[in-house]
Parts: sequence; structure tokens; C-alpha cells
Amino acid sequence: MVKFNLKKKKRIGELAVDRGFMTEEQKINILAQKNISGRMLGQLCVEEGLINDEQLAQLIAEQYACKYARIDSMNEPELLKLLTIDFIVKNKIVPFSLSENHLVFAVGDPIDYFRVVEEIEIILDYDFSFVIVSAEKLGNFLHKLDSSRDLIDVSEEMRLSVVKESDKGEYEISTEKVDSEESPVVKLVDSTILDAINKNASDIHFEGSAEGLIIRYRIDGMLHQITDPLDLGNMNPVISRLKVMSELDISEKRVPQDGRFKLKIKDRFVDFRISVLPTIFGEDAVIRILDQKRMAPVKGQLNLDGMDLNKRELLRLRRQIRAPYGMFLMTGPTGSGKTTTLYRALSEVNTKDTKIITIEDPVEYQLERITQIPVNDKKGLTFSRGLRSILRHDPDKILVGEIRDPETAQIALQSALTGHQVFATVHANSSFEVINRFIHMGIEPYNLVSALNCIVAQRLIRVLCDCKIKKKISDETLVESGLNPDKFKNITFYNAYGCENCKGTGYNGRKAIIEHVELDGDMREMFIKQVSTSVLKKYALGKGVIFLRDAAVNEVAKGMTTLEEANRVTFINQEGM
Repeated sequence: MVKFNLKKKKRIGELAVDRGFMTEEQKINILAQKNISGRMLGQLCVEEGLINDEQLAQLIAEQYACKYARIDSMNEPELLKLLTIDFIVKNKIVPFSLSENHLVFAVGDPIDYFRVVEEIEIILDYDFSFVIVSAEKLGNFLHKLDSSRDLIDVSEEMRLSVVKESDKGEYEISTEKVDSEESPVVKLVDSTILDAINKNASDIHFEGSAEGLIIRYRIDGMLHQITDPLDLGNMNPVISRLKVMSELDISEKRVPQDGRFKLKIKDRFVDFRISVLPTIFGEDAVIRILDQKRMAPVKGQLNLDGMDLNKRELLRLRRQIRAPYGMFLMTGPTGSGKTTTLYRALSEVNTKDTKIITIEDPVEYQLERITQIPVNDKKGLTFSRGLRSILRHDPDKILVGEIRDPETAQIALQSALTGHQVFATVHANSSFEVINRFIHMGIEPYNLVSALNCIVAQRLIRVLCDCKIKKKISDETLVESGLNPDKFKNITFYNAYGCENCKGTGYNGRKAIIEHVELDGDMREMFIKQVSTSVLKKYALGKGVIFLRDAAVNEVAKGMTTLEEANRVTFINQEGM
């Protein structure tokens, strides 16, 4: 067994001063914080913005007189097979390089190495040493490694059934077990889908590249690469498997194709939509997962309270959803939570004496006592045709999943003007751009504003995990973010860190932020006259409307999210808050 000297040459604070990372005065202040909080000095230096995580790793390496390396420079992935993934992830120690009989491990903290080195000596017959790497980068590496293992583990003892609907409306179920007897491609596709569902992903991306086949999940609005690139030779078989599942043309590889399929996983059904595009590396596929279990809250909790809005916004929303007639319109990009918010609204007005009918593409969550109609373009059941039929079904309230075309828009507005309350969504970048969207569909502004009660623009913003760390934001960064530094002097900013609970992402779920514009007489007149957006915003601000950007920055000020996340989700207002 090789002996190592754990005696430190200098403390982190002294080394940071020697390297010019901070002044003596800053070191004294940091030490005072350490004595009060009991936290590690190096981590406090990172939180205060004095050093970054890579620099901290360099200081730790110098402190223990050992070598520093970057985890992304590891180029011997076969070394990971020397130990089980469970062991590597649990002990935060990665086989990094091997030269002759000398094996080097990468760790973020030397203690992690010395805690398990004797156990490793029993398993492996090598000489050992270690290098220090960034703890943050190591955490990301281990999370990715753990995720790649899940692709195979998740398929064990799982039963995945492709469900097809016949012309007679009957279900024909062909059951396929994901086991060692299945082809590798079938196992890869099916285990990927199952793993994505387990990780609450909204989309799966199969992408060809010069590196190979890349698989990515969209989780909480962000794309995460799940594995290292696979052999590009898997691309065509994977796409063919997906085409078979969604009944697309396997022989057609030159034009885009869209489809859908349904899977039975254990005792529940999950719907999927798929888009296939031809690229220079072959066909790419993106699968949208429509999992009702992911949306389903605790029974009885599907209401507006779950949006975690302030009391004023809740009161305004509840006033609008209880209007006897008119249109409640939501806008935002795909995946911004519009449908979920409308489901919450419908659940609050879903009483025994009210008839509610929806037409959706697809039905994302089944609601009790509500008649829900799925769009089926192949059978001729479009939004407009379905909406016409709904009006003959004596509804009190109607939900239109999306207003896409002039005919649907015209029928929806007419319904709102003739005694029905209509909930609907439309794609626009902000609440004030909705009018232009309808004008482009051939709707006169007067007809629109006569029916419209309110417009709610929505985005989803990631919420920091409890492992968050404080972060010092420079005045320059605040100005670049459109914020007035003087107004944020007493605000504590946070950064995502990453832990086991958040799977190394630093975030734990998302929450909605909204821009709620209620139309009064003056605003209707302005919409009809098509005044500039700046004039509309000025008037709305005077009425107390909180714009999306302001709502996002408010979440930053409350410590719920990061400034980077607010900048990612909303446009920066250069006028400064």
C-alpha cells in the first residue's frame, strides 16, 4: 500500500492571497464568515465570486502538493469498467488514467480518495495515486455516468406494449418484453423511453452528428445529454424502430414525417408525438412525452393555488375564470405550461351545474365531469369542426387547446360573444402581441376585443434546489441584465450548485410566472386603434400589470432562481428596473 502525506502546506486562504485571487482584507472577511457559518472556506470563496470552481481545485491540489487536472480531459472511458458505476458514483472517485501498472483516480476532495483506497486495493492490483479536479465538474460527470447506466437498468423486468387503434375503435395490444433476447436496437429505444419517463423528461432527442448518435432529454426546459455519443451505425435502425411504432413510412427518408403512438407501461397508458427530419447525418427524431402521471397532482389539488402566485394575482385570475362569458386567452411558447394552467382554471369552475367541453391536441390529462375531445386530423376532426359540434352540445364553458387558423378563431370569438365562456391558447411572444397574431389570421381588432376579457402570458422558470449557494453579482453584470445596481444592493443572489436530491442540476422543478392583462374600456380602444406596444405597456404598468421580465426578476430577488435563469427565460429590459 502506498502511503500519502495528508499534511497541508498552506491554508486555502493564504494560497488564494499568494495567487492574487483575493486581498488580505478579503481573506479576513471570508474567515469571519467561515467562523460564523462553519462552512468550508474554499466554497465561501466561490460563492463570493472571488474564485471559480476550477481555481478552487487548483488551490486544493497545491495545498496537498498533488496534481490538478480537468475531468473533461479524461480520454480512457474503458477505465470506468474497472469499478462498478455504483461504486464510482457513491464514492465520487473516477478512474482517470492508466500508465503501465499505475492507476490515477480523479477526486474533488483528497478525503474521498483516502476513504476508499484500501477497499480498491483489494479489488485491483495496481499502484495508485490521485489528481484533484473541479468538484462541480466531477458532480456533472458522475450524474451523466449514472444516467447512462439507467438506460440499461431501467429496462429490467419492465413490460412495454405498443398500443394501436383500429378503424373500429378497438385496441390491439402487442406486448414486447425488454430483455436480453430482444435486438440491441429495440432494447436501446425502449429503455431510453422508459428512462426518460422515469426522469420526468418532456422530450427525447435522437440526433446524428460527426461524433455519432447523441441522445438528449429535455428536463425542466433544458436539454441534457444522457450518454456519450453512440456508434452512428445505430441511427438508421433506431429511426426505423420509431417509425414502426408510430406507423410512419420506413422507406421515406427524404422528407419530414410526423406521427404519434401510445405505449402501455405496466398498468397505464402514455401518449407520444414524434417528428422525424432528414439531416446531413441521416434522420433525426424528437419524441414529445405526454404522460398524464407527470401532470397528475394529489387528488383535489389541481387548482390555481398550486401555481404559487401572490394573493393579488390569484384574486385577479379567479375573478376572470368565473366570468359568465367572454374569452380567457393564454399565450406562450410550446412547453410553457399553458395547458396545465387552463386545467387548473377549469378544475376551479368545474361544478355539478356547469357543462364544460374541451377540444385538445392531444388530451394531456383526463378531468372528472368534463367532456374532452381529442383532435384527429386524419379522421377530419379538426379544431374548427370540433368546435362547431361543441356549440350544439349545450356547453357553458369551452376549452380550445389552440387557436391555429382563421376559422377556429372566428368560431371561438363568436362563441364568447354569444353567452359562452371560452378558454383558449394562442402562440405569441407576449400578451401585447396577441392582437397582431389574430390580425394576421384575418380577425378584425374590434371583433377580438369585444370578446376578450383578459390575456395571460406565461413562462416556466426553474426553481433552485436547497443546495443553492450564494453568489456575488457585479454591477456590470446587473447593468448587462438591464437592472439598476443601486436597487439590488441589499439583494442576496444565488447560484445553482448540485446535489443528490436534484441529480446534480442545482434545480428542483419549475414554477410559472405570468403577465396578466385585464382589458378595460381604455385598453380596448387602444387595441382597436393599434397603438404602439410601448404605449400599451405604459398604460398597463399604470394599472399594476407585472410584466414577465419583472416577474422573473422578482423570483431572483426572492432567492427562488438565478439571474442567469431569468435572463434565459425572459427578454432583458434595457430601460433598467
